[in-house]
Amino acid sequence: MSIIKEASAPCSKCGEKQIIKIYRSINTAENPELKEKVRNGSLFLWECPHCGQVNLAKYETLYHDPQTKLMVWLLPEGDISETQMKAITMHTKAMGGYTLRRVTDMGSLMEKVLIHDAGLDDVVLEMCKYVTKMEMIGKITGREDQEELMKARFNFYHCEGEGDERLITLMFPQKGTMAGVNIGWNVYQDCEGILSRNPHINPGDGFVTVDSNWLASRLA
Repeated sequence: MSIIKEASAPCSKCGEKQIIKIYRSINTAENPELKEKVRNGSLFLWECPHCGQVNLAKYETLYHDPQTKLMVWLLPEGDISETQMKAITMHTKAMGGYTLRRVTDMGSLMEKVLIHDAGLDDVVLEMCKYVTKMEMIGKITGREDQEELMKARFNFYHCEGEGDERLITLMFPQKGTMAGVNIGWNVYQDCEGILSRNPHINPGDGFVTVDSNWLASRLA
């Protein structure tokens, strides 16, 4: 079930404290209207009535989509009771077929939901990001530009088309703006092949943080 509470939060601009609504857990079967608010990030934004500043609310929440069997734990502080985590892991394991993920920021939660809703695998997507980034860096001659791209965080944006004609768009920061790159479905399939030949690159059971750092640790 969705658990909704109230909390006091200061405005980042004027400092005035406001009572805001926070979601300790989100069940999209019970509250389907919350899903799109997670997808576009609006669920975590609130406007100060005094100065009009739009603020980001940072809090822990458990996102649960029973229909697609996705559960993502947003933990801004990165810590949680191991007992609590094991209990929920065992519960979802008994229900079967769940994808369990752990993230530390709102953007990563949004991305996990978008990837899953597109019918894609986030582990394969991380490999796609890595392969695409390495290919782009190989085409750049300037060292500073290479280093900037190496540090850039690639995010899934959307997937368009049907069948083998599908195109996946990744977004990344470049010189103060957001840039995009399209990759063909063949790249996704190639990355699936890489993972099938390297079974150790596997998140396993439980709430795992699947991101570029996680992948790098498996490729090392």
